[in-house]
This record gives sequence, C-alpha cells and structure tokens, in this order.
Amino acid sequence: MFVATCPLILASASPRRRELLLSLGLHWTCIPASIDETPFASEEPAAFARRMAEDKAQTVAVQEPASACVLAADTLVCIDGRILGKPCDQQEALCFLELLNGRSHTVITAYSIKAGFCDLDHTAHTSTRVQFGHFDRSILKAYAACGEPMDKAGAYAIQGAGCFLVAAVDGSSTNVIGLPVNEVVQVLVQYQIIVPKG
Repeated sequence: MFVATCPLILASASPRRRELLLSLGLHWTCIPASIDETPFASEEPAAFARRMAEDKAQTVAVQEPASACVLAADTLVCIDGRILGKPCDQQEALCFLELLNGRSHTVITAYSIKAGFCDLDHTAHTSTRVQFGHFDRSILKAYAACGEPMDKAGAYAIQGAGCFLVAAVDGSSTNVIGLPVNEVVQVLVQYQIIVPKG
C-alpha cells in the first residue's frame, strides 16, 4: 500500500506497533530506546506520554543517520487522574482490571517522529475514551491469569482476548492498540516519508 522513501526506525519493541505498520506495507528496523520512564511529580498523563515519546525518539535519532526517520510512541491508560502502565505482576493486573470494570477510562498514545533530512520534528498525542463492560471478579481474575495483560498498559489488550472487556470505543481504535495510525500516516505522507506504492 505504502512505500518508504528513507530508512524507517521504530524506537519501540512493541509487536502491536510493528504489526500496525506492517499492515500498511511498511517495514521498520526496531531499535527500542532505553530511558527512565518515571513520571514527574504532578505530571499530567498526556504531558508524561508526550515526554516519553519525545525522549525515546530523540535517544534513537541521535544514534542514527540524519537520512533516517525515527518513530517513537508511548501508550498509557488513565482513570481518576491515575496513570496505569504495564502491571508488574498478576495481582496488579487484577487490581487494574477491577478499577476499570464497568467504567469509562482514557487511553493516551503520544507519538514523536523525527527525520533530520526534511526538518521533521513532530510530537503529538491522541486520546480515546474506552468503556468497559461489567464482569464478575472471577472473570477478571481468569483474564489476569492468562498472561496477556502483563505487557499491556492498563492490563488489557483490545486486539486480543481482552476485547471482550470493551463495551464501546469513542475515538481511534488503533490508538488503544498502541499507535494512532490515522494521525501518524498523515504526518508521514505530508513530509513524503511514505508514498503510495505505484
């Protein structure tokens, strides 16, 4: 569908982001960035996500040729002003799921795109409202035990078995998976980083 006009680097180890980009026909070299992912005191969720995406992109971009395009992203779930990242264990996953159960929450994905050769330095974020259905604790516990929640912000995967938890999505569904594809593609097309395959 699309073809890249320069080397593409994904500053992320996320298989979900890689799959979303592959679905567009794009191939990326994955170079995960190692940064401190601790929020500042009183840092707003969107500001934190944007800082993480920017730091990841910058960390990788300074190591790569200016002829490459680097894309980084950071996804988080927030509810009641609290940031839910990836659970550290099965018990925390269950706690996250119980907090989200039957309620609406926000998924924020920030993305940062850097390409020195065309002066592209763009960082933004997208927010999506997600409504969970209400389930008995035994069902949430069974899902927490299946292993899928362990590397997912908020402890669920809308693109996996966790799709049963989601009653409604208001906004970008790919944003909930880990990358607002519509917004990212628009930037890449605008700067001719990718073009339609002819």
